[in-house]
Amino acid sequence: MNDDGEFGGVRALVTGGASGIGLATARLLASRGAAVACLDPAPLPEADAGRLHAVAGDVTDDASVRAAVAGAAARLGGLDVLVNNAGIGAQGTVEDNDDAEWLRVMDVNVLGMVRTARAALPHLRRSPCAAIVNTCSIAATAGLPQRALYSASKGAVLSLTLAMAADHVREGIRVTCVNPGTADTPWIGRLLAAAGDPEAERAALEARQPSGRLVAAGEVAAAIAYLASPRSGATTGTSLAVDGGMQGLRLRPPRADPS
Repeated sequence: MNDDGEFGGVRALVTGGASGIGLATARLLASRGAAVACLDPAPLPEADAGRLHAVAGDVTDDASVRAAVAGAAARLGGLDVLVNNAGIGAQGTVEDNDDAEWLRVMDVNVLGMVRTARAALPHLRRSPCAAIVNTCSIAATAGLPQRALYSASKGAVLSLTLAMAADHVREGIRVTCVNPGTADTPWIGRLLAAAGDPEAERAALEARQPSGRLVAAGEVAAAIAYLASPRSGATTGTSLAVDGGMQGLRLRPPRADPS
């Protein structure tokens, strides 16, 4: 780390970096001095083309991932940080998604992280400040209705994070995860748009978080940056909730206005 900022000299790769939490993270890391590449099948917004490096890749394809990680490392001169953020959502109970959908979501949300980490580890082992941050979810630690498949995939991410942290701590590679609550991202936007009453559905999502609002993508990005920072060298094998208090708080219902 040099005097260019908290992440001066740090080289970071963010999967799913073309939108949502991934893009917010990439922008934040770059603003703090990191050189950042975004692995995503979609292009970056034009406004980010000058400060972020785009590497096309599909996390469900091992050859594509290996080529994208190698390309990012070559472009950046190595890798110090991997943010495993690429993921997709799913709705329904265990009755509502067929085997093909289960395999598709697990392929992206779990195996996608495995493939990317596997390709990045040889580069991270050469870094003096190596870190992997996985994007997990409140769904890994709290039972949410209509999220059986999604919750199962994120529960796997939480366990994977702990196992990876144990495997790689003596190599100097820290592994952590961030657990967002319901975040105001394009995926949630699409869910709301498809609802019969989008305003009522949004109000319900906001109400189940004690803070009374959705989590902002920038708030999740800030947590990821903390976990990835060279200043967090003693932090590994942990999950950081960014959920408006959803996991730990149990509030009483608000009092009715006596007037």
